[in-house]
Amino acid sequence: MLKKCASRIYLFLMFAFLYLPIVVLIVLSFNDSRSKVKWGGFTFRWYTGCFQDEKIMAAFATTLQVTFLSAIISTLIGTLAAIGISAMKKKGQALFLGATNIPLLNADIVTGISMMLLFVKFMDLGFVTVLIAHITFSIPYVILNVLPRLKQANASTYEAALDLGASPLYAFYKVTWPEIRPGVLSGFMMAITMSLDDFSITYFTKGAGVNTLSTMLYTELRKGIKPELYALSTILFFAVLLLLLIGNVRPAKRGSEQNI
Repeated sequence: MLKKCASRIYLFLMFAFLYLPIVVLIVLSFNDSRSKVKWGGFTFRWYTGCFQDEKIMAAFATTLQVTFLSAIISTLIGTLAAIGISAMKKKGQALFLGATNIPLLNADIVTGISMMLLFVKFMDLGFVTVLIAHITFSIPYVILNVLPRLKQANASTYEAALDLGASPLYAFYKVTWPEIRPGVLSGFMMAITMSLDDFSITYFTKGAGVNTLSTMLYTELRKGIKPELYALSTILFFAVLLLLLIGNVRPAKRGSEQNI
């Protein structure tokens, strides 16, 4: 009984440590006062104000463009790379998986500086360099989400479809794609999450005149963060939460329907 009670207290403290800062952020987004310690009444003016601030909206638009473009491109490249790795022999798989894990274990600041040095050599820093950098560090997450699904897939079914006269593309779409789709979607969501809040790599590769929300927040820290940014961060949090709920509820419904 004591052990069970202690485990529940531990879980409560752990989740409180994780989510209390977010709760504070949400509360401050409705605070009519600019003070972080004084409650000035309930208001929605920071939510309307954040959409009227041109600087915030420009950074927000750039963030969304980089996030979704990099997520789509990295998901496509990562899925194709995972298919190629799964078709290799064990030694080849071990070599490429090791290379895939290096960007995940490497410090962001090292990746950011190395990419900056590479880009400066061949092009000017700007939106394109940020996009390439985000695609590069998102690809390993997609590969590691898709590979387990490919290993679980039955290769004989794909070969049987080819023997029955299906084209490789048609056989992939009808046989392989339904089995790896959950891994591709989870890799896409991971790419969005990693790209949305990245700071270090974006900071070193963005150049002048390009700002995302993370880099703008860094510059705002010197002056004091605007309450409008609390409101925008709250909207982003609930948007991501909604996507996660949709992504988890739909597979659960399908599993229950199949069991019936």
